[in-house]
Amino acid sequence: MSLEELRQRVQKLAQASQEKGDATSWFETLYQSAQGDTTQIPWAKLIPHPCLKNWLNSRRIQSNQTALVIGCGLGDDAEALSQKGYAVTAFDISPTAIAWCRQRFPDSTVDYQVADLLDSAKNWAKKFDFVFECRTIQALPLTLREDVIRAIAALVSSQGILLLVTRIRDTEDPPSGPPWPLSEKELNQFTALGLEEKSRQPYLDPINGMIPQVCLEYETLIS
Repeated sequence: MSLEELRQRVQKLAQASQEKGDATSWFETLYQSAQGDTTQIPWAKLIPHPCLKNWLNSRRIQSNQTALVIGCGLGDDAEALSQKGYAVTAFDISPTAIAWCRQRFPDSTVDYQVADLLDSAKNWAKKFDFVFECRTIQALPLTLREDVIRAIAALVSSQGILLLVTRIRDTEDPPSGPPWPLSEKELNQFTALGLEEKSRQPYLDPINGMIPQVCLEYETLIS
C-alpha cells in the first residue's frame, strides 16, 4: 500500500469514527488492523523524530527529570528520552500500540501506559519537566482542540518545557482532515495558558514528501 493510500485509509477511519461520535477509536482500529506490520502505520518511522533528537543533542539533561510523551505510538521518542536519562512516562490511547511498545522494548525503563489525554491530564497536572507532543493535536478534530491544548499545557511543571511538532495553517478557516493543522490563534492558546514560546524551527519531513512542519519549544513562565 502506498503512502497516499495509507493517508486515504486513515482519513476514512477518522471520518467513520467521528460519525459515530468518537474522535479517537480509529487509532486502535488502525493499530489492530496492521497486525504487527509497521509499514501500515503511516507515522511509524521506527526512529526518534529529528526535532526531538536535535533538541536532546543540544541540551545537558539534569538527573531525575521527568518526561512525558503524548500519543507515543511505537515508542521510539520515549526510548530516546529514556536513553538521555529522563524518567519517562509514555502513553497512547491504543492498547495495541502500547503492547507493541512493550514487545519492541522488553527491557525498557519507560512507563508505557494506555491512557486518554483528556482523562489523564488532571492526574498528571504539572508533573513533567519535559513534555513531547508530536502531531497528536493535529490528528484530533477542531471540536476538541481547545480542551486538548489546555490539557497539554497543564502537564508541564513549573519552569518545564513543552516541545511541540505540528503542521500549521495560515488561516483561521477550518481545514479538512485529518490531519487538521494548527492555526496561529490556536498556538497562542499555549501562551494564554502560561507557556512562553522560546523558539520555532521549520522542518520538512522527507519521509512524508517534504511536508512542512514546525518544531516549537515552550517554557512555563515562573508563577
